[in-house]
Amino acid sequence: MEHLYSEISRLLAPLHHCTALTGAGISAESGIATFRSKGGLWETYDPAIYASIEFFRKDPSKYWTIRGDFIRNYDSYQPNAAHYALAELGSMGILQAVITQNIDGLHTKAGSTNVIEIHGSLRHIYCLSCGAKFTAPHVPEGLPPYCACGGVLKPGTVLFGEQLSQDVLLQARQASATCNAMLVIGTSAVVQPAASLPYLAQQNGAKIIEINIEKAFPDADYFLQAKAGIALPRIVEKIKKIRQ
Repeated sequence: MEHLYSEISRLLAPLHHCTALTGAGISAESGIATFRSKGGLWETYDPAIYASIEFFRKDPSKYWTIRGDFIRNYDSYQPNAAHYALAELGSMGILQAVITQNIDGLHTKAGSTNVIEIHGSLRHIYCLSCGAKFTAPHVPEGLPPYCACGGVLKPGTVLFGEQLSQDVLLQARQASATCNAMLVIGTSAVVQPAASLPYLAQQNGAKIIEINIEKAFPDADYFLQAKAGIALPRIVEKIKKIRQ
């Protein structure tokens, strides 16, 4: 596997238009549960009940049952070595954008600047009635919590049945279509439209580098079967030596 690390590092070292696509696997090392992998949230909780906009309108307490503790303990969750490595690739001028399916905000916490959150973020909560805004972890108690006006609070995440932001999706597609390499990290690559982004990048000439516990993108040019928190820092260190 060492030769793979060397090849990938030599590929990335001179680049300036690399994009990363990340999924729940990159945050698993920060203690945040994944969704679709074995033991993930959707094995225990039916997303049609706990994470759909239709059911949220009927009974928002279900959503807050699985999200409330995380939101109220938001500051206790911290980026791991993989998040920091991506932020460092950004500061080195290699990584231009991080497209993430995650809603935990850890890329921003780690210092990445151009983070495209296609499923929204748990950081920002708003009242469905008056539009009042709250920032995690500073939200009222209750399942669900209510605004002073009496309206239900909803995090700024995209639930099943909701439309993605077209502006955010356009940013993600542009970052994918214009990169010369894409790091695909910790994603199952089954949820659209994120699953189509590596193909868009590849069609426009980008090399695809997948870092995952299990291979999810069959047409990747390089596949590192490893935890992102181990693989990405090694790549960063190798790039630094190449650039010396």
